[in-house]
Amino acid sequence: MTKRVVILGGGTGGTLTANRLRRRLGDDVEIAVVDRDDRHVYQPGLLFVPFGLAHPEDLVRSRGRQLHAGIGFHRSAVDHVDIETDRVVLDDGTVLGYDVLIIATGVELQPEETEGLTGPEWGRKVFTFYNLEGAAALEGALSHFDGGRVVVNVVDLPIKCPVAPLEFCFLADWYFQERGIRDRVQLTYVTPLDGAFTKPVAAKVLGGMLEEKGIELVTEFNTGSVEDGALVSYDERRVEFDLAVVVPLHGGAAYVGRSPGLGDELGFVPTDQVTLQSKVKPNIFVIGDASALPTSKAGSVTHFEGDTLTANVVRFLAGEPLDASFDGHANCFIESGFGQAMLIDFNYDTEPLPGHFPASVGLPLLKQSRLNHLGKLMFSWLYWHSLLPGRDIPGIGSHMPEAGKHGVAQGKE
Repeated sequence: MTKRVVILGGGTGGTLTANRLRRRLGDDVEIAVVDRDDRHVYQPGLLFVPFGLAHPEDLVRSRGRQLHAGIGFHRSAVDHVDIETDRVVLDDGTVLGYDVLIIATGVELQPEETEGLTGPEWGRKVFTFYNLEGAAALEGALSHFDGGRVVVNVVDLPIKCPVAPLEFCFLADWYFQERGIRDRVQLTYVTPLDGAFTKPVAAKVLGGMLEEKGIELVTEFNTGSVEDGALVSYDERRVEFDLAVVVPLHGGAAYVGRSPGLGDELGFVPTDQVTLQSKVKPNIFVIGDASALPTSKAGSVTHFEGDTLTANVVRFLAGEPLDASFDGHANCFIESGFGQAMLIDFNYDTEPLPGHFPASVGLPLLKQSRLNHLGKLMFSWLYWHSLLPGRDIPGIGSHMPEAGKHGVAQGKE
């Protein structure tokens, strides 16, 4: 009897997994992908939209068209998963039975969870660039902004692409300089962390960049509400703004909360950090931001998880032991403005360190360069033509390379 694999989510993780499994298993397995819409958004491009460096319509393609022939696509939201009977119930009434379930539904923005965030100033003085509509609206607001305080705020972690709010600060500094009004704009970065980033070496470098660019850093600020042109922390500190760019709370997909036993209190699915098998039930696997793994919720992590996840679904269907090979590898370009970018590369055990990637000769790590900026721009083509179709990117393996890094031993946590 043909085995059935159901993949919830037609974003990065769901698409690359479906395509990899189709190439590996062919008609031996029936693969179905489920998503509530047919709009696949290239999320790294959202950062560029507010500054007029990317156009919303260029970032969206059909989800179904990214899937190889032979893969089914169901356009419907998920009502719930019954993990006891191995069934997914969709909003349109469809019931999908499965032998293996892959959860790839990422995260959902929850701005309504912060008091006042979606109040009367939302879309007027308060914006987010973490979705397509918000990024487009922010472009209009920035183009008319002629001076005052711009506050970039991360409400709480975890969030998608933890470096993106910092990138926004750096690009805003460049943008206002290009417009000739930087001296009339006060830029402030407000974070719940005790520094600019979660990892010490990178935090020092990124904090230094903020200082060099004249961007104020406010740390250990836990936003409790937004009111009358100010962020208000739970300890009653206030940060006034003329324009606020907020990264809202993130949580798992809503159906996870309607599926008994599937997720944690935030809606993320407990997952083995090296096999990517869920801790919920052996025939459930997780890829990307939907997991509760202690690694960045970033597209590169999803890419690197793909090898291990695909191999382990094949092994599971064959009754073989799983491959415990995922090392938490993450790789992020950080736009710094003026046509330059920085690159960080790390995993569960090794924090971002200086050196080169992927070997002793390669892109510079923890250092601004034109090469890194070009690398980030080139990734868009690789995303659509290599990563999503399930092909390997030449020279880029799933494991974090140690060659080229300075002081790997000192980076162990």
